[in-house]
Amino acid sequence: MDPLLNEQHEALRMEIREFAEKVIAPHAARLDEKEEFSVELTKKMSEQGILGMNMPRQYGGRGLDTLSYIIAVEELARVDSSQAATVVAHNSLGLVPILDYGSEEQKEKYLPQLTKGGKLWAFGLTEENAGSDARGTETTALRDGDEWLINGSKRYITNASTPLTLGVTLQVMTQDEKDQPRLTTILVEKGTPGFSTTRMLGKLMWRAADTARISIKNCRVPYSNLLGQEGQGARYMLKTLDGGRLSVAAMGLGLAQGAFEMAVKHAGSRKQFGKPIGRNQAISFKLADMDMKLELARNTLYKACWLKDKGLPYSREAAIAKLYTSEMAREIADEAVQIFGGSGLFKDNPIERFYRDQRLLQIGEGTSEILRLVIARTL
Repeated sequence: MDPLLNEQHEALRMEIREFAEKVIAPHAARLDEKEEFSVELTKKMSEQGILGMNMPRQYGGRGLDTLSYIIAVEELARVDSSQAATVVAHNSLGLVPILDYGSEEQKEKYLPQLTKGGKLWAFGLTEENAGSDARGTETTALRDGDEWLINGSKRYITNASTPLTLGVTLQVMTQDEKDQPRLTTILVEKGTPGFSTTRMLGKLMWRAADTARISIKNCRVPYSNLLGQEGQGARYMLKTLDGGRLSVAAMGLGLAQGAFEMAVKHAGSRKQFGKPIGRNQAISFKLADMDMKLELARNTLYKACWLKDKGLPYSREAAIAKLYTSEMAREIADEAVQIFGGSGLFKDNPIERFYRDQRLLQIGEGTSEILRLVIARTL
């Protein structure tokens, strides 16, 4: 009954929901416990058309709109944030920059492998001293004839070290004609000499998603691996992050929806003082607040997607959607654990995983503090 949705959107929701519940859900707890990235599930998501679903058909995608992609992410996160994170990092951060700024040769070379070939692509931004402030980037790329000579490191890069990873878009510092540093983006394939990755383990959340350190030592790639134009890396990154914020907002919305549904079910079955706890005002009011926040979050996010699909400015709305859904997910996951009581603190209860998984949402794709700054600058 949402005015922004049509029958195709609803059909897609049911398709991805069935896939998530039947294919992903049975493995979510085990993969989380073992901190294992699943090649099998990733390939199945590729076969389902989830990797690259908003890419043009000419490059192997399904040619769907932004809202369709966001609904898919929402439904995946409703079951397992780790698999949703793999999809988000691949689609929003991996594919979109290549589609938007890559040469036709780069698009034809990489996109079909990444949309229907079961391969993954990553985006390397974060470093020891670069994150919210990308100007702190210390990874450098010097032009040497027809090649780039790259040195540096990255950390917290999703999808960078999997067996399916094809490559990474690196944000680096290059020099202009006056030897002034400027941000530039370069495509580097996994397996290139001097380029190595190490998976980072021991995470609180998204334990079945791949997170890696990247080491780049005297790595040489062709000059033609330049993505877009030299010195435009900051602009490319900011535009990419706008779309990425919609994806992370969808993860928050889906996680909150899943936590809410678990809380409602438990409140109806758990009895104390001779009646279901959901009939107590203290619990029913918690559920009412959850329902309200979900409604507001979904409307806010879907509106931002609608603006993007119409080609209208949406940076402010994306920041609002990501900020609100991420903080709303934290509140709903916390209240859901409260409704479960002691049983919600053990790993055999899925709400424990949801409670952990939500914590990154206020950090990734723009911290809550940075997003408030983004919004404030529009006022």
